[in-house]
Amino acid sequence: MPQITVDYSDRLVDVFDRPGFATALHEATVEIAAATPQACKTRFRRTEDVTVGPDTGGHAHVHVGLALLPGRSDETKARLTERTLELLREHIGPVGGLTLHASAEVRELDASYRKSESA
Repeated sequence: MPQITVDYSDRLVDVFDRPGFATALHEATVEIAAATPQACKTRFRRTEDVTVGPDTGGHAHVHVGLALLPGRSDETKARLTERTLELLREHIGPVGGLTLHASAEVRELDASYRKSESA
């Protein structure tokens, strides 16, 4: 925890500083949501197609999902999603005529969540 998933359009592959974004988001998650640095895990999933309304072209999309253990206030969750959007703006370069749609959400992990580590 937290488990962070970033879905992003393949059109962003050359302009999205993914390692820099992950590092900055981990720092923000520690500061805002009281996570521990070593607990932050981010995975990136590149998506091929984006359709917005009737448009199949001219758009790029990135969505960040942050899954946290329960106990954060709605205010904390909102602060974290706002900071996430700021960090996306800082780590995605010019998108060359595309409309960039960015979103973020925080959800709570339920009682079924378990983790395992091994060396």
